[in-house]
Amino acid sequence: MDAPGPLPQLLPGRDVPLGGVRGMSVTRWLPQRALPMVGAWCFLDRIGPERVDMRVLPHPHTGLQTVTWPLAGEVHHRGSLGTDVLLRPGELDLMTSGRGVSHSELSVGQAPLLHALQLWVALPAGLADGPAGFEQHRALPVHEVPGARATVFVGALDAARSPATVHTPLLGADVVVDAGARVVLPLREAFEHAVLVLEGSVRVGGVGGVGGVGGGLDPGAELLHLAPGRAGLPLASADGARLLLLGGEPFGEDLVMWWNFVGRSHEDVVRARDDWEAQRQTRFGAVPGHGAERIPAPPLPDVRLTPRRRRAPAAPPPSALPEAPAMS
Repeated sequence: MDAPGPLPQLLPGRDVPLGGVRGMSVTRWLPQRALPMVGAWCFLDRIGPERVDMRVLPHPHTGLQTVTWPLAGEVHHRGSLGTDVLLRPGELDLMTSGRGVSHSELSVGQAPLLHALQLWVALPAGLADGPAGFEQHRALPVHEVPGARATVFVGALDAARSPATVHTPLLGADVVVDAGARVVLPLREAFEHAVLVLEGSVRVGGVGGVGGVGGGLDPGAELLHLAPGRAGLPLASADGARLLLLGGEPFGEDLVMWWNFVGRSHEDVVRARDDWEAQRQTRFGAVPGHGAERIPAPPLPDVRLTPRRRRAPAAPPPSALPEAPAMS
């Protein structure tokens, strides 16, 4: 049975342009007005799956870590730290912006099949103005139970712990559920979680779904948010499924997010934008191989930027979901 307390939220994604005027369209799941963050996860884009030339020219970041997780196709990353790498499915790129960094991302080949997730992790106070860094990880741990495997690319799931450097308690996992399987993945009760189905269809929770969510979740349909207080995530799939599982302790700081910048105040964002437009390499560096190519910052709105207030449900009493759902 489902845990008592606030019902889970089902949140739709929205299509947004990526990469400037010549960019492509992606589906954005975070931030949302009702749910700006899941733990320290403050941004989630899904690219594809489609055949497309992705050309995201040099652009800046502050106050965050970018997490790039390709599902199909290759991505060429160049960065102001001198990084120049190819990223393939099953590998992780983690870039820490600190006070400032810039990079570009391009697909490899002509109109390749591209399917990828781009996520951001907000850096806590004290590290948001720190140094930039970059990691690529090609060997990642897998949490395996009969009928399912979860590749843990960030944080930890049970004993499977990613080598990626993060600064708050987090979970990011790519979960494959076999056809006909019913499984329960362990959750940390202090975490809030989110589930996004990438392929196939899956039921979460009891026969009718978690918290009264009827039927199964379908690919890219909605993001399911679960408040803290759950010790297990029951999953079932008739034909097999692949899903993204995010989690983290609720982030205790208010953030101002605008364009590619995460700060604590309106002034933080204004300074970052001014520095990027002034092409101050002492802050954002330069991305090799692009010459003068760059994405300019959009105009600031005519209002003062304010923090994105958390509107996630309060935590219910600690409880588990003890049974995997029945198959229909």
